[in-house]
Amino acid sequence: MFFKLKKMRQLITLSLFLMALSQLYSQVTISGKIKDNKGKPVPGASVSLKDTYDGAVSDSAGNYIFTTSEKGDFIFLVTNIGYKSFEQRITIGTVALSIDVTMKEELSELKAVTVISGSFAAGDTKRAATVLNSLDVVTVGGGNADITSAVRTLPGAQQIGEKEGLFVRGGTGAETKQFIDGTLVNNPYFSSAPDLGSRGRFSPFLFKGTVFSTGGYSALYGQALSSALILESIDLPERSAANLSISPIILGGGFQDLSKNKKASWGVNYNYVNLVAYFNVVKQTPDYFTMPIFHNGDANFRIKTKNGIIKYYTTFSKSDMGLRRQDVDSLVMKDAFGLKNINWYNNISWRENLSKGWKMNLGAGYSTNTDNINQQLQDQYNKQQFFPDKPWLQAKNFSLKNRQDLSQVKAVFEKRIFGISTVRFGGEYMYSVNDNNYNDTLKSKLVDNFESLFAETDIYVTNDLAAKIGGRFENSSLLGKVNFAPRISLAYKVGNGAQVSAAYGIFYQKPENQQLIYTRKLGYTKATHYILTYQKTTKDRIFRTEVFYKKYADLVKTDALAFNYFNYNNGGSGYAKGIEFFWRDKKSIKNFDYWISYSYLDTKREYLHYPQQLFPDFAATHTASLVTKRFFMDIKTGFNFTYSYATGRPYYNLMYNGSGNKYIIADQGKTKDYHSLGFSMNYVPSLGKQNARLFWVLVASITNVLGNDIVYGYNYSYNGVNKMPINPAAKRFYFIGVFFSWGVDRTEDAINNNL
Repeated sequence: MFFKLKKMRQLITLSLFLMALSQLYSQVTISGKIKDNKGKPVPGASVSLKDTYDGAVSDSAGNYIFTTSEKGDFIFLVTNIGYKSFEQRITIGTVALSIDVTMKEELSELKAVTVISGSFAAGDTKRAATVLNSLDVVTVGGGNADITSAVRTLPGAQQIGEKEGLFVRGGTGAETKQFIDGTLVNNPYFSSAPDLGSRGRFSPFLFKGTVFSTGGYSALYGQALSSALILESIDLPERSAANLSISPIILGGGFQDLSKNKKASWGVNYNYVNLVAYFNVVKQTPDYFTMPIFHNGDANFRIKTKNGIIKYYTTFSKSDMGLRRQDVDSLVMKDAFGLKNINWYNNISWRENLSKGWKMNLGAGYSTNTDNINQQLQDQYNKQQFFPDKPWLQAKNFSLKNRQDLSQVKAVFEKRIFGISTVRFGGEYMYSVNDNNYNDTLKSKLVDNFESLFAETDIYVTNDLAAKIGGRFENSSLLGKVNFAPRISLAYKVGNGAQVSAAYGIFYQKPENQQLIYTRKLGYTKATHYILTYQKTTKDRIFRTEVFYKKYADLVKTDALAFNYFNYNNGGSGYAKGIEFFWRDKKSIKNFDYWISYSYLDTKREYLHYPQQLFPDFAATHTASLVTKRFFMDIKTGFNFTYSYATGRPYYNLMYNGSGNKYIIADQGKTKDYHSLGFSMNYVPSLGKQNARLFWVLVASITNVLGNDIVYGYNYSYNGVNKMPINPAAKRFYFIGVFFSWGVDRTEDAINNNL
């Protein structure tokens, strides 16, 4: 019996061994390599037979291998995060299989390249490299929290101090337009006196996103030959808060209320600016017979909708000023210039995510701006003088009332078409009225119905290759002309965080109102942009270089001058070309942030009185800025310095030769190089205090710390005999103030952004 059991066990063991051996020889090996569409290995990819337990994971070289005993038809499946799933039907028999797979990247908004040619983006703009945010603006040394002053530290912008506006890449200040939440701002700067620039009307803390386009901007915007500054306002505030501002020149306060359910808010602010005390301490070159006084108030409300937000913002300002300066024609007389301004701006927008991949952006705006100017020629006793026999002097006695009204509506719709590619389209309508009253004798009224239709698409071929293709159609009833402006941009990723972009576009702009007053027989001015950009970004560093070429056509030109009469036509032309560099580093030195920008510009234009193509008097060949920011935690203080440099700008004395309807250059030269060092300090004593209710910041700022003698250009007398430099009103501007806030602690934000 024992021998029988032993034999039976041996037979069972042998049978099991033979069955296992049979199973082993019936298994099939499946192996291969996983790579991406660039031929690089894809490690960590999951490889399997669908609906089975057989499979493997690719190694660091992209290789995989596994065995299976399955037979017949199966789905061979490969998956990996960031790539599209790969499926292939295979038949498993008795022969080993070798299957190499090329995986395609899944398009992702986080990984996809962004079209950036010509644009510096900041804030909450999608996938953009942050260059400047609101705290950057207010902490630019000597910038005095002015958006335009901060933007002038970026490549492409010129250092212009005698006029308001952004002068970009050989373009005038009028060739740069500003937009808030998609709609045009008609008067973004405070009205100014001749040869004295003014600051922008809006606080940088109003905005969460900024795009400074030095060219090649989106087809959604128009009527700017050179540049667009596109601003997106903040949504809901963090919490309810009150604020108070106190300085020798400013007294202001405001309140912002956030609803308990955090779905709505409203707020009001008011600021009073009076420079009487300041001018008594810091003497000004002009003799102010009416000290500058400004009243500014604003209000807002914001309401969250189901899948979006409605935002309304309004601001009102009133100002009064008057100043006297030496008259360049007589030298013994004075030009007395008085200006009263009233401005009211309104903007409402509605952004909503609709169903099935649709998005909607609606906007509307209304603004009105009135300038009352009174100009007198006065003697040394400040009495008005008249010279009927000397028209070049008599023309300096005048009054001018100018009112500008702009109403506009705009609608943009966006649809996801495939992957992350989108198409957006829409239109806008603007109704503008410009009323001029000169000496109560010459009156003019310009009325324009301006319509535009636009469309553009963002096409993502892969995460590394994208294109933006669009066009814009415009019609002006005032000009009686239409135009079509095509635009295209491409971007290709060339490495981790690095990309190359290129842009081409045509841009049109109506002539200025002061030109259209004299003749309606003008057409659009035109600029064609070509831009090539390389940009490398990491978390705390950005390097960017850009080359550009811009061709001007149909610029407004003046053929003849007879005192106040101008003969305008579209006979002007020009070009601008150059190279720019930008480097920002927040990593190399702890708590230290700096950026360097440089621009080389070669430009000429024939426009207005220019007898031929000349290097314009508002442009410099070389421009550079160095901005540094350092916060010291132990003393809770930040120190910020900004050094700006520009080579001398050309100046010309253009005189009518009395024949041939032409001007001649009676005198020309170059100003001295521009040097300016700005400084600001921010002391944050409430930093680190827990459960504090009151937070305050002490701010001090100085422009042109070293007191350099800045010359922007020269004014000439009518006969060219007298020549007077154009200088700032004072060598330096000083500011000191205390800003209080109840309810919102922003000091941590300040540290995070290297205040």
